[in-house]
Amino acid sequence: MSSPAQLRSVRKRQEIIDAAQSVFLDKGFAGASVDEVAALASTSKRTVYGLFRDKKGLFTAVITEAIDAAEHRSHDSVEALATSQDLATDLRAFARRHIVDVIQPHLMRLRRLIIGEAERFPDLASVWQAEGPGRGHATLARVFTALAERGLLRAADPELAAQHFNWLILSIPLNQAMFRTDDDHHSPADLEYYADEGIRVFLAAYGSDRPQR
Repeated sequence: MSSPAQLRSVRKRQEIIDAAQSVFLDKGFAGASVDEVAALASTSKRTVYGLFRDKKGLFTAVITEAIDAAEHRSHDSVEALATSQDLATDLRAFARRHIVDVIQPHLMRLRRLIIGEAERFPDLASVWQAEGPGRGHATLARVFTALAERGLLRAADPELAAQHFNWLILSIPLNQAMFRTDDDHHSPADLEYYADEGIRVFLAAYGSDRPQR
């Protein structure tokens, strides 16, 4: 059981990350200052540096926190796919949730920020790629391997299959969201349509006619 001091430390860390996300999204990486983050989090600059070492470490924590939160929401449904008894239905259900998780407004703003800073700060882009798409594709590849072993998918290259799966679902709404600043331009019906059609095409390429077991 965590002590009161440990709980305060966890709470303060989260407050700093929340403040940092707000400042980074408002000012960009180069324009953001640790002083402003500390003031917004009602803490000292020394505390920020003690927890995150420097501004890059702070931004990395913001990225990782955002990705972890999105992954946490989908973790159980991804893992459950490996033992699915109705793969087409379960893939569609996961795809519908996945679109909503990925195109959240704050994640789109972070993605734009990282792309804008990629040439000056390539390490930040590498963190996003590794912790976001990279980790997600690895998880899906592992699940697809299990499904292929059950004879429910034909996936000679599970990593490639995972990337095809992801982009069949996300490419249209994600690219639209990246170039628009109005956060509500996708209706739930639109997102469900993109998800369902992505799964239809994925299963046409990778599905198996073998009965499930």
